[in-house]
Amino acid sequence: MTDSSSNKLSLWALTALVVGSMIGAGIFSLPATFGRATGGGGAIIAWLIAGSGMLMLAFVFQTLAQRKPDLDSGVFIYAKAGFGNYLGFISALGFWAGTCIGNVSYFILIKSTLGAFFPVFGDGNTLPAIALSSIILWGFHILLLKGVKGAAAINTIATCAKIIPIFCFVIILIFAFKSDMFMLNFWGAPEVAALANGVDISHLNDYGYVGHAALAIEPVVEPESLWSQVRSTMLVTVFVFLGIEGASIYSRYAKKREHVGIATVLGFLGVLCLLILVTMLSYGVMLRPDLAALRQPSMAGVLEAIVGRWGAIFISVGLLISVLGAYLSWSLLAAEVLFSAAKSKSMPKVFATENSKAVPAAAVWLTNIAIQLFLIMTMFSDYAFQLALELTSSLTLIPYLLVAAYGLKLAYTKESYDNDPGSRTKDLIIAAIATFYALLMIYSGGLKYLLLSAVVYGPGTIFYIIAKREQNEKLFTNIEKTIFAVLITAAIAAIYGIITGSITI
Repeated sequence: MTDSSSNKLSLWALTALVVGSMIGAGIFSLPATFGRATGGGGAIIAWLIAGSGMLMLAFVFQTLAQRKPDLDSGVFIYAKAGFGNYLGFISALGFWAGTCIGNVSYFILIKSTLGAFFPVFGDGNTLPAIALSSIILWGFHILLLKGVKGAAAINTIATCAKIIPIFCFVIILIFAFKSDMFMLNFWGAPEVAALANGVDISHLNDYGYVGHAALAIEPVVEPESLWSQVRSTMLVTVFVFLGIEGASIYSRYAKKREHVGIATVLGFLGVLCLLILVTMLSYGVMLRPDLAALRQPSMAGVLEAIVGRWGAIFISVGLLISVLGAYLSWSLLAAEVLFSAAKSKSMPKVFATENSKAVPAAAVWLTNIAIQLFLIMTMFSDYAFQLALELTSSLTLIPYLLVAAYGLKLAYTKESYDNDPGSRTKDLIIAAIATFYALLMIYSGGLKYLLLSAVVYGPGTIFYIIAKREQNEKLFTNIEKTIFAVLITAAIAAIYGIITGSITI
């Protein structure tokens, strides 16, 4: 891609890339996703953990943009600079694969949204749904090949458009919010909370927008420990924050280098406020079992319960704009990472080729072919959206961990701090918290998603082998051989688990 001044992005365009990348499918699924996992108390704890951890990661991105201005393309290049060629490749591959699967989740949610009005699309993984998704996929493919600047401009417009229904949702829920409803939902089991406090919950139907699931003899949600509830939300919170690295990925397009860090933090804080409001306000208008019973996109179900059918239509239109805009952002990010990795000789050189519009065409082609294959695979999954959401988070956590660890390494070794020793302690603490947070999220995701991630990392190493042979260089160091062996072993275990049924998809 060209670096000409006509292709430079302003602070607000960079911020829009961050917001556009982060606000996609996730925010529209929060009411039901959190409703199935936890109550208001657990949600507060989850957002405190996720918000604090991701804010520290945003600060790490900001610090690295200032201290390593020569390193472009963010996620991938930081891992390579800090931990060598193979882990740099793993970071690029993981981020790229995560964006591909994330885009699949967008298509699933689009079709699930349409499925509420056109049953032929079901929950987004029927044959007609896959066919329509494929048409949209290759339509966007043509758009992407026409150039990043035009696509970024479209993303800015889409970002503005999709914020409107989300703001309307928040405002309506503020007026509909009931404090006693919220308190019944606070500890996760409204029936238990009501009985413990001697509260009769039958009158809650008088509000006019509460369903019947909460009053059923068999509750939808089983009581569980608070930590178990919080842990169930962890990969979800990671998913809705994906895209925080958007400005860093496009750092070489920034008009001013300092805009990269500012855009990252501004975008993060704005999106965090929206995520918290959408989640917490929902607990004040519907009982948790009713939230849990909603189909996705659950924001539509919440608003429909309050204002009627037009609310579901309004949110559904906003979701379609949001998801299509976010899909464009993520496709740009995926192609840019492949292109940058190839330019750094960590991917086959074919992915560094550009077309007449200065677009990495081979990278765009591979990205969309991969998305098409993942789309076809969703037809064989019982819980396609949840699987795509959590696998995307798991794949992307490894690159995030390596970025945080690189920030920690710089501060620990004092590299780049000769002229600014005073900020080292602060940066060391921030990077340590970000690293711990990434490790905690990986642990919370569980062994299943680590093994499934290895199915991508292990066999995907073929790209690294091709790149090294193109350069006539040694494949692995001794440590890298061990890492590769672990990944291949985990991939084999995952495939065996899928075949035997011990790992369900």
